[in-house]
Amino acid sequence: MILSTTETIPNRQVTEVLGISRGSTVRARNFGRDFMAGLKNLVGGEINEYTKLQAQSREEAIQRMKDDAASLGADAIVNVRFATSVIMQGASEILAYGTAVKLS
Repeated sequence: MILSTTETIPNRQVTEVLGISRGSTVRARNFGRDFMAGLKNLVGGEINEYTKLQAQSREEAIQRMKDDAASLGADAIVNVRFATSVIMQGASEILAYGTAVKLS
């Protein structure tokens, strides 16, 4: 599955637009990560526990978006974007979405 943040794929032509493809995940923090993050907050710097959680969440949302596109019969997803939202205190959603297309 080809992913692109642009409207086109170099040297390929979009022959059919199949619709929106999306994938999301909702993740909550846990006590262990919060405790370590709290300690890190005292001294400053990157909070690696949350960086890893965000990276895992993005990859899961991307995979779900790709699976959704595959179920539509897509060869690629163009105009890929990400959005985040807070669901409740300590939990947030990451949404990956784009346009599922067929290529020639």
